[in-house]
Amino acid sequence: MENRFRFTKTSLARLPSPAAGVRATFYDQDVSKLAIRVTSTGTKTFYVIKRVGPDMVWFKLGSFPEMTVEQARLAADVALGGFAGKENPAEVRRSIKGMPTVSEFFIEYGKRHGQKKRSWRDDQQRFRDYLKDPLGSRKLSLVTREMVGRILSDMERDDKAGATVNNVRALASALFGKAIEWGYVTENPVRGIKTRKTVKRDRFMLGHELPRFFAALADEPNTTIRDYLLLSLLTGARRANVLEMRWAEVDLTEATWRIPRTKNDDPQNVTLSPEAVMLLEQRKVLASKSAYVFPGTGASGHLVEPKKGWKRIFDRDELNQLELLIQPKNPKSPKTNVRLNMSEAALEKLLIETRAQAVKLGIDVESARMANLRIHDLRRTLGSWQAKTGASMAIIGKSLNHKNQATTAIYARLDLDPVRQSVNTATTAMMEAGGMKEKVEVVRLQTVRN
Repeated sequence: MENRFRFTKTSLARLPSPAAGVRATFYDQDVSKLAIRVTSTGTKTFYVIKRVGPDMVWFKLGSFPEMTVEQARLAADVALGGFAGKENPAEVRRSIKGMPTVSEFFIEYGKRHGQKKRSWRDDQQRFRDYLKDPLGSRKLSLVTREMVGRILSDMERDDKAGATVNNVRALASALFGKAIEWGYVTENPVRGIKTRKTVKRDRFMLGHELPRFFAALADEPNTTIRDYLLLSLLTGARRANVLEMRWAEVDLTEATWRIPRTKNDDPQNVTLSPEAVMLLEQRKVLASKSAYVFPGTGASGHLVEPKKGWKRIFDRDELNQLELLIQPKNPKSPKTNVRLNMSEAALEKLLIETRAQAVKLGIDVESARMANLRIHDLRRTLGSWQAKTGASMAIIGKSLNHKNQATTAIYARLDLDPVRQSVNTATTAMMEAGGMKEKVEVVRLQTVRN
Protein backbone atom coordinates (compact mmCIF):
# COMPACT_ATOMS: atom_id res chain seq x y z
CA MET A 1 0.00 0.00 0.00
CA GLU A 2 1.27 3.51 -0.85
CA ASN A 3 2.48 5.31 2.25
CA ARG A 4 1.05 8.65 1.04
CA PHE A 5 -2.64 9.08 0.17
CA ARG A 6 -5.53 11.35 0.97
CA PHE A 7 -6.70 10.70 4.52
CA THR A 8 -10.41 10.01 4.91
CA LYS A 9 -12.36 8.32 7.65
CA THR A 10 -12.90 5.28 5.43
CA SER A 11 -9.32 4.95 4.21
CA LEU A 12 -7.89 5.21 7.74
CA ALA A 13 -10.40 2.73 9.15
CA ARG A 14 -9.27 0.20 6.52
CA LEU A 15 -5.54 0.48 7.28
CA PRO A 16 -4.21 -2.99 8.17
CA SER A 17 -2.26 -3.64 11.35
CA PRO A 18 1.44 -4.50 10.78
CA ALA A 19 3.19 -7.54 12.21
CA ALA A 20 3.98 -7.75 15.93
CA GLY A 21 6.70 -5.30 16.95
CA VAL A 22 6.35 -3.30 13.73
CA ARG A 23 4.86 0.21 13.35
CA ALA A 24 3.68 1.49 9.96
CA THR A 25 3.57 5.20 9.06
CA PHE A 26 1.42 6.81 6.38
CA TYR A 27 1.32 10.44 5.18
CA ASP A 28 -1.57 12.65 4.11
CA GLN A 29 -1.62 14.04 0.58
CA ASP A 30 -3.36 17.27 1.66
CA VAL A 31 -1.08 18.19 4.60
CA SER A 32 2.41 16.95 3.78
CA LYS A 33 3.70 16.84 7.37
CA LEU A 34 0.62 15.10 8.75
CA ALA A 35 1.11 11.37 9.36
CA ILE A 36 -0.65 8.49 11.05
CA ARG A 37 1.24 5.69 12.79
CA VAL A 38 -0.37 2.25 13.07
CA THR A 39 0.81 -0.33 15.62
CA SER A 40 0.44 -4.11 15.57
CA THR A 41 -2.41 -3.82 18.09
CA GLY A 42 -4.39 -1.60 15.71
CA THR A 43 -3.79 1.72 17.53
CA LYS A 44 -3.74 4.64 15.09
CA THR A 45 -2.19 7.96 16.12
CA PHE A 46 -1.87 11.25 14.25
CA TYR A 47 1.51 13.04 14.25
CA VAL A 48 3.13 16.05 12.67
CA ILE A 49 6.58 14.88 11.53
CA LYS A 50 8.95 17.75 10.89
CA ARG A 51 12.64 18.57 11.14
CA VAL A 52 13.26 21.26 13.76
CA GLY A 53 16.93 22.25 13.71
CA PRO A 54 19.03 19.10 13.70
CA ASP A 55 16.22 16.93 15.11
CA MET A 56 13.32 15.11 13.46
CA VAL A 57 10.33 15.83 15.71
CA TRP A 58 7.32 13.53 16.03
CA PHE A 59 4.64 15.84 17.39
CA LYS A 60 1.67 13.82 18.66
CA LEU A 61 -1.78 15.25 17.85
CA GLY A 62 -4.28 12.60 18.94
CA SER A 63 -5.73 9.15 18.31
CA PHE A 64 -7.99 8.08 15.47
CA PRO A 65 -11.00 7.82 15.37
CA GLU A 66 -11.46 9.96 18.52
CA MET A 67 -9.72 12.73 16.58
CA THR A 68 -11.29 13.09 13.14
CA VAL A 69 -9.33 13.68 9.94
CA GLU A 70 -10.64 17.27 9.80
CA GLN A 71 -9.51 17.92 13.38
CA ALA A 72 -6.11 16.35 12.70
CA ARG A 73 -5.54 18.57 9.65
CA LEU A 74 -6.54 21.66 11.61
CA ALA A 75 -4.33 20.68 14.57
CA ALA A 76 -1.46 20.04 12.16
CA ASP A 77 -1.88 23.53 10.69
CA VAL A 78 -1.79 25.03 14.19
CA ALA A 79 1.36 23.06 15.09
CA LEU A 80 3.11 23.89 11.82
CA GLY A 81 2.24 27.54 12.37
CA GLY A 82 3.93 27.36 15.74
CA PHE A 83 7.02 25.79 14.26
CA ALA A 84 7.11 28.47 11.55
CA GLY A 85 7.09 31.04 14.34
CA LYS A 86 10.29 29.44 15.70
CA GLU A 87 8.54 27.93 18.71
CA ASN A 88 10.00 24.69 20.02
CA PRO A 89 7.84 21.54 20.25
CA ALA A 90 7.20 21.98 23.97
CA GLU A 91 5.89 25.52 23.44
CA VAL A 92 3.68 24.40 20.57
CA ARG A 93 2.26 21.60 22.71
CA ARG A 94 1.56 23.99 25.60
CA SER A 95 -0.13 26.40 23.19
CA ILE A 96 -2.49 23.71 21.91
CA LYS A 97 -3.20 22.24 25.36
CA GLY A 98 -3.89 25.73 26.75
CA MET A 99 -6.52 26.43 24.09
CA PRO A 100 -9.98 26.56 25.73
CA THR A 101 -12.83 24.35 24.61
CA VAL A 102 -15.86 26.01 23.02
CA SER A 103 -17.83 25.57 26.27
CA GLU A 104 -15.01 27.08 28.34
CA PHE A 105 -14.75 29.99 25.96
CA PHE A 106 -18.52 30.54 26.03
CA ILE A 107 -18.26 31.13 29.79
CA GLU A 108 -15.52 33.71 29.21
CA TYR A 109 -17.51 35.23 26.35
CA GLY A 110 -20.50 35.64 28.67
CA LYS A 111 -18.50 37.35 31.40
CA ARG A 112 -16.61 39.69 29.09
CA HIS A 113 -19.26 40.45 26.49
CA GLY A 114 -22.43 38.36 26.38
CA GLN A 115 -24.00 39.56 29.63
CA LYS A 116 -24.04 43.11 28.26
CA LYS A 117 -26.32 42.03 25.41
CA ARG A 118 -30.10 42.27 25.58
CA SER A 119 -30.25 38.89 23.85
CA TRP A 120 -27.93 37.13 26.34
CA ARG A 121 -30.66 34.88 27.72
CA ASP A 122 -31.59 33.84 24.18
CA ASP A 123 -27.89 33.27 23.34
CA GLN A 124 -27.55 30.96 26.34
CA GLN A 125 -30.56 28.97 25.20
CA ARG A 126 -29.26 28.73 21.62
CA PHE A 127 -25.83 27.60 22.77
CA ARG A 128 -27.34 25.01 25.10
CA ASP A 129 -29.79 23.65 22.51
CA TYR A 130 -27.68 23.65 19.35
CA LEU A 131 -23.94 24.23 19.92
CA LYS A 132 -22.97 22.69 23.25
CA ASP A 133 -23.33 18.99 22.40
CA PRO A 134 -21.61 18.97 18.99
CA LEU A 135 -18.93 21.59 19.74
CA GLY A 136 -18.69 22.20 23.49
CA SER A 137 -15.85 19.75 24.25
CA ARG A 138 -13.76 20.68 21.20
CA LYS A 139 -10.81 23.06 21.34
CA LEU A 140 -11.61 26.41 19.75
CA SER A 141 -8.80 26.05 17.23
CA LEU A 142 -10.09 22.64 16.10
CA VAL A 143 -13.58 23.75 15.06
CA THR A 144 -13.96 23.68 11.28
CA ARG A 145 -16.37 25.28 8.84
CA GLU A 146 -17.67 21.79 8.02
CA MET A 147 -18.63 21.22 11.66
CA VAL A 148 -20.60 24.47 11.92
CA GLY A 149 -22.19 23.87 8.52
CA ARG A 150 -23.31 20.40 9.58
CA ILE A 151 -24.99 21.81 12.70
CA LEU A 152 -26.95 24.34 10.66
CA SER A 153 -27.87 21.75 8.02
CA ASP A 154 -29.13 19.40 10.73
CA MET A 155 -31.31 22.20 12.08
CA GLU A 156 -32.84 22.69 8.63
CA ARG A 157 -33.39 18.94 8.35
CA ASP A 158 -35.29 19.12 11.65
CA ASP A 159 -37.53 21.86 10.17
CA LYS A 160 -36.17 24.68 12.32
CA ALA A 161 -37.20 28.10 11.07
CA GLY A 162 -34.74 30.00 8.90
CA ALA A 163 -34.62 32.77 11.50
CA THR A 164 -33.65 30.24 14.20
CA VAL A 165 -30.88 28.81 12.02
CA ASN A 166 -29.60 32.31 11.29
CA ASN A 167 -29.63 33.22 14.98
CA VAL A 168 -27.48 30.17 15.83
CA ARG A 169 -25.15 31.02 12.95
CA ALA A 170 -24.87 34.60 14.21
CA LEU A 171 -24.06 33.40 17.74
CA ALA A 172 -21.32 31.07 16.47
CA SER A 173 -19.88 33.86 14.32
CA ALA A 174 -19.93 36.28 17.27
CA LEU A 175 -18.18 33.72 19.49
CA PHE A 176 -15.33 33.19 17.05
CA GLY A 177 -15.18 36.89 16.26
CA LYS A 178 -14.39 37.57 19.91
CA ALA A 179 -11.99 34.58 19.98
CA ILE A 180 -10.05 36.26 17.15
CA GLU A 181 -10.18 39.64 18.89
CA TRP A 182 -8.89 38.14 22.14
CA GLY A 183 -6.04 36.27 20.45
CA TYR A 184 -7.21 32.66 20.68
CA VAL A 185 -7.64 31.90 16.97
CA THR A 186 -7.00 33.60 13.66
CA GLU A 187 -9.89 32.27 11.54
CA ASN A 188 -13.67 32.37 11.94
CA PRO A 189 -15.10 28.99 10.80
CA VAL A 190 -18.50 30.59 10.18
CA ARG A 191 -17.09 32.77 7.43
CA GLY A 192 -18.39 31.62 4.06
CA ILE A 193 -21.50 29.91 5.47
CA LYS A 194 -24.52 31.59 3.93
CA THR A 195 -27.49 32.80 5.92
CA ARG A 196 -30.77 30.99 5.40
CA LYS A 197 -33.85 32.43 3.77
CA THR A 198 -36.36 33.59 6.35
CA VAL A 199 -40.12 33.79 5.98
CA LYS A 200 -41.84 36.43 8.08
CA ARG A 201 -44.61 34.94 10.18
CA ASP A 202 -48.10 36.31 9.72
CA ARG A 203 -49.88 33.99 12.15
CA PHE A 204 -52.28 35.49 14.64
CA MET A 205 -55.31 34.24 16.54
CA LEU A 206 -58.40 34.18 14.37
CA GLY A 207 -61.91 35.04 15.49
CA HIS A 208 -63.07 31.43 15.79
CA GLU A 209 -59.92 30.54 17.76
CA LEU A 210 -60.32 33.20 20.45
CA PRO A 211 -63.24 31.53 22.31
CA ARG A 212 -61.27 28.27 22.44
CA PHE A 213 -58.14 30.04 23.62
CA PHE A 214 -59.97 31.95 26.37
CA ALA A 215 -61.76 28.80 27.55
CA ALA A 216 -58.53 26.78 27.80
CA LEU A 217 -56.75 29.73 29.41
CA ALA A 218 -59.46 30.06 32.05
CA ASP A 219 -58.84 26.40 33.04
CA GLU A 220 -55.09 26.94 33.53
CA PRO A 221 -54.37 26.19 37.23
CA ASN A 222 -51.17 28.26 37.32
CA THR A 223 -52.45 31.82 37.74
CA THR A 224 -49.05 33.35 36.97
CA ILE A 225 -48.90 31.60 33.60
CA ARG A 226 -52.55 32.36 32.88
CA ASP A 227 -52.23 36.07 33.65
CA TYR A 228 -48.89 36.37 31.84
CA LEU A 229 -50.36 35.01 28.61
CA LEU A 230 -53.50 37.12 28.87
CA LEU A 231 -51.55 40.33 29.55
CA SER A 232 -49.23 39.51 26.63
CA LEU A 233 -52.31 39.43 24.41
CA LEU A 234 -53.87 42.58 25.87
CA THR A 235 -50.73 44.72 25.65
CA GLY A 236 -48.96 43.29 22.60
CA ALA A 237 -45.67 43.78 24.47
CA ARG A 238 -42.62 41.67 23.72
CA ARG A 239 -42.19 38.40 25.61
CA ALA A 240 -39.10 39.44 27.58
CA ASN A 241 -40.61 42.79 28.63
CA VAL A 242 -43.77 41.15 30.01
CA LEU A 243 -41.71 38.53 31.88
CA GLU A 244 -39.58 41.29 33.48
CA MET A 245 -42.50 43.65 34.17
CA ARG A 246 -42.14 45.46 37.54
CA TRP A 247 -44.81 47.07 39.68
CA ALA A 248 -42.69 50.24 39.83
CA GLU A 249 -43.18 50.63 36.06
CA VAL A 250 -46.99 50.42 36.23
CA ASP A 251 -49.33 53.35 36.86
CA LEU A 252 -52.80 51.89 37.23
CA THR A 253 -54.37 55.33 37.75
CA GLU A 254 -53.07 56.59 34.42
CA ALA A 255 -53.42 53.13 32.84
CA THR A 256 -49.85 53.12 31.51
CA TRP A 257 -46.82 50.89 31.76
CA ARG A 258 -43.42 52.50 31.26
CA ILE A 259 -40.86 50.01 29.89
CA PRO A 260 -37.41 51.56 30.57
CA ARG A 261 -35.64 49.64 27.81
CA THR A 262 -37.01 47.56 24.95
CA LYS A 263 -35.42 45.42 22.26
CA ASN A 264 -34.89 48.63 20.28
CA ASP A 265 -32.97 50.09 23.27
CA ASP A 266 -35.65 52.78 23.54
CA PRO A 267 -38.13 53.24 26.40
CA GLN A 268 -41.79 52.62 25.64
CA ASN A 269 -45.07 53.80 27.11
CA VAL A 270 -47.60 50.98 26.85
CA THR A 271 -51.24 51.97 27.15
CA LEU A 272 -53.27 49.61 29.35
CA SER A 273 -56.83 48.79 28.34
CA PRO A 274 -59.51 48.52 31.08
CA GLU A 275 -59.23 44.72 30.83
CA ALA A 276 -55.45 44.91 31.38
CA VAL A 277 -55.88 47.29 34.32
CA MET A 278 -58.41 44.94 35.93
CA LEU A 279 -56.05 41.99 35.52
CA LEU A 280 -53.18 43.94 37.10
CA GLU A 281 -55.34 45.11 40.00
CA GLN A 282 -56.20 41.49 40.75
CA ARG A 283 -52.55 40.43 40.41
CA LYS A 284 -51.40 43.14 42.79
CA VAL A 285 -53.33 41.40 45.55
CA LEU A 286 -51.67 38.06 44.66
CA ALA A 287 -48.13 39.26 43.92
CA SER A 288 -47.75 42.47 45.90
CA LYS A 289 -44.79 41.09 47.92
CA SER A 290 -42.65 40.78 44.81
CA ALA A 291 -41.12 43.60 42.78
CA TYR A 292 -42.22 41.69 39.68
CA VAL A 293 -45.74 41.39 38.33
CA PHE A 294 -45.03 37.75 37.42
CA PRO A 295 -42.73 36.47 40.19
CA GLY A 296 -40.71 33.28 39.84
CA THR A 297 -38.73 30.98 42.09
CA GLY A 298 -35.42 31.21 40.21
CA ALA A 299 -32.45 33.52 40.60
CA SER A 300 -33.99 36.20 38.36
CA GLY A 301 -36.95 36.62 40.69
CA HIS A 302 -39.48 36.58 37.84
CA LEU A 303 -41.12 34.07 35.53
CA VAL A 304 -38.56 32.93 32.97
CA GLU A 305 -39.86 30.13 30.75
CA PRO A 306 -43.61 29.88 30.06
CA LYS A 307 -43.35 27.28 27.25
CA LYS A 308 -44.76 24.39 29.29
CA GLY A 309 -47.72 26.50 30.35
CA TRP A 310 -48.26 27.58 26.75
CA LYS A 311 -48.33 23.93 25.66
CA ARG A 312 -50.86 23.06 28.38
CA ILE A 313 -53.29 25.63 26.98
CA PHE A 314 -53.36 23.93 23.59
CA ASP A 315 -53.31 20.41 25.05
CA ARG A 316 -56.38 21.31 27.09
CA ASP A 317 -58.13 22.87 24.10
CA GLU A 318 -57.33 19.87 21.88
CA LEU A 319 -58.76 17.54 24.51
CA ASN A 320 -61.95 19.61 24.62
CA GLN A 321 -62.26 19.55 20.83
CA LEU A 322 -61.61 15.80 20.55
CA GLU A 323 -64.26 15.03 23.15
CA LEU A 324 -66.76 17.17 21.25
CA LEU A 325 -65.95 15.21 18.08
CA ILE A 326 -66.10 11.84 19.83
CA GLN A 327 -69.44 12.41 21.61
CA PRO A 328 -71.73 12.13 18.52
CA LYS A 329 -70.00 8.94 17.36
CA ASN A 330 -69.81 7.42 20.82
CA PRO A 331 -72.52 8.93 23.08
CA LYS A 332 -71.49 6.67 25.95
CA SER A 333 -68.04 8.23 26.04
CA PRO A 334 -67.72 10.15 29.33
CA LYS A 335 -67.02 13.89 29.14
CA THR A 336 -63.91 14.70 31.14
CA ASN A 337 -64.04 17.77 33.35
CA VAL A 338 -60.72 19.27 32.33
CA ARG A 339 -61.47 22.30 34.49
CA LEU A 340 -60.22 20.35 37.47
CA ASN A 341 -56.65 21.00 38.59
CA MET A 342 -55.33 18.14 36.53
CA SER A 343 -51.56 17.58 36.72
CA GLU A 344 -49.45 18.08 33.61
CA ALA A 345 -48.66 14.35 33.41
CA ALA A 346 -52.31 13.39 33.83
CA LEU A 347 -53.38 15.87 31.15
CA GLU A 348 -50.81 14.53 28.70
CA LYS A 349 -51.79 10.91 29.42
CA LEU A 350 -55.47 11.67 28.95
CA LEU A 351 -54.78 13.50 25.69
CA ILE A 352 -52.84 10.53 24.28
CA GLU A 353 -55.64 8.16 25.23
CA THR A 354 -58.30 10.44 23.74
CA ARG A 355 -56.34 10.80 20.49
CA ALA A 356 -56.16 7.00 20.20
CA GLN A 357 -59.91 6.71 20.82
CA ALA A 358 -60.62 9.36 18.16
CA VAL A 359 -58.42 7.59 15.60
CA LYS A 360 -60.36 4.34 16.13
CA LEU A 361 -63.56 6.24 15.39
CA GLY A 362 -62.10 7.62 12.14
CA ILE A 363 -61.78 11.19 13.41
CA ASP A 364 -59.12 13.48 11.94
CA VAL A 365 -57.17 14.29 15.09
CA GLU A 366 -54.86 16.78 13.33
CA SER A 367 -57.72 19.23 12.81
CA ALA A 368 -58.54 19.32 16.52
CA ARG A 369 -55.50 21.36 17.55
CA MET A 370 -54.93 25.07 17.01
CA ALA A 371 -51.78 24.73 14.93
CA ASN A 372 -48.64 26.78 14.55
CA LEU A 373 -49.23 29.33 17.30
CA ARG A 374 -46.34 30.73 19.31
CA ILE A 375 -46.25 33.06 22.30
CA HIS A 376 -44.97 35.89 20.09
CA ASP A 377 -48.11 35.51 17.97
CA LEU A 378 -50.10 37.03 20.86
CA ARG A 379 -48.29 40.29 20.10
CA ARG A 380 -49.17 39.96 16.43
CA THR A 381 -52.77 39.16 17.37
CA LEU A 382 -53.28 42.55 19.03
CA GLY A 383 -51.81 44.35 16.01
CA SER A 384 -53.99 42.34 13.65
CA TRP A 385 -57.16 43.14 15.59
CA GLN A 386 -56.18 46.80 15.68
CA ALA A 387 -55.97 46.68 11.89
CA LYS A 388 -59.33 44.85 11.75
CA THR A 389 -60.93 47.64 13.79
CA GLY A 390 -59.60 50.43 11.58
CA ALA A 391 -56.35 51.57 13.20
CA SER A 392 -53.73 53.16 10.94
CA MET A 393 -50.35 51.53 10.43
CA ALA A 394 -48.72 54.42 12.29
CA ILE A 395 -50.85 53.86 15.40
CA ILE A 396 -50.23 50.10 15.30
CA GLY A 397 -46.50 50.73 15.01
CA LYS A 398 -46.61 53.15 17.93
CA SER A 399 -48.53 50.77 20.20
CA LEU A 400 -46.22 47.83 19.38
CA ASN A 401 -43.04 49.96 19.47
CA HIS A 402 -41.94 48.99 15.96
CA LYS A 403 -38.79 50.75 14.82
CA ASN A 404 -39.20 51.53 11.15
CA GLN A 405 -37.37 54.29 9.30
CA ALA A 406 -40.34 55.10 7.10
CA THR A 407 -42.72 55.70 10.00
CA THR A 408 -40.51 56.71 12.94
CA ALA A 409 -41.16 60.43 12.34
CA ILE A 410 -44.92 59.83 12.31
CA TYR A 411 -44.72 57.75 15.52
CA ALA A 412 -42.86 60.52 17.28
CA ARG A 413 -45.74 62.96 16.67
CA LEU A 414 -48.38 60.64 18.12
CA ASP A 415 -49.46 60.82 21.74
CA LEU A 416 -51.06 57.97 23.67
CA ASP A 417 -54.70 59.04 23.22
CA PRO A 418 -55.28 57.60 19.72
CA VAL A 419 -53.14 54.61 20.66
CA ARG A 420 -55.27 54.04 23.77
CA GLN A 421 -58.50 54.27 21.78
CA SER A 422 -57.20 51.74 19.25
CA VAL A 423 -55.95 49.27 21.87
CA ASN A 424 -59.19 49.57 23.86
CA THR A 425 -61.28 48.99 20.73
CA ALA A 426 -59.17 45.98 19.72
CA THR A 427 -59.23 44.36 23.17
CA THR A 428 -62.99 44.86 23.44
CA ALA A 429 -63.43 43.21 20.02
CA MET A 430 -61.22 40.29 21.05
CA MET A 431 -63.12 39.81 24.31
CA GLU A 432 -66.45 39.88 22.49
CA ALA A 433 -65.22 37.38 19.89
CA GLY A 434 -63.98 35.14 22.68
CA GLY A 435 -67.30 35.28 24.53
CA MET A 436 -65.64 36.99 27.50
CA LYS A 437 -67.10 40.50 27.35
CA GLU A 438 -70.18 39.78 29.48
CA LYS A 439 -68.02 38.15 32.17
CA VAL A 440 -65.71 41.16 32.21
CA GLU A 441 -68.68 43.55 32.58
CA VAL A 442 -70.07 41.50 35.50
CA VAL A 443 -66.71 41.54 37.30
CA ARG A 444 -66.34 45.29 36.64
CA LEU A 445 -69.86 45.97 37.98
CA GLN A 446 -69.13 43.93 41.12
CA THR A 447 -65.90 45.85 41.63
CA VAL A 448 -67.73 49.23 41.40
CA ARG A 449 -70.44 48.10 43.84
CA ASN A 450 -67.84 46.90 46.36
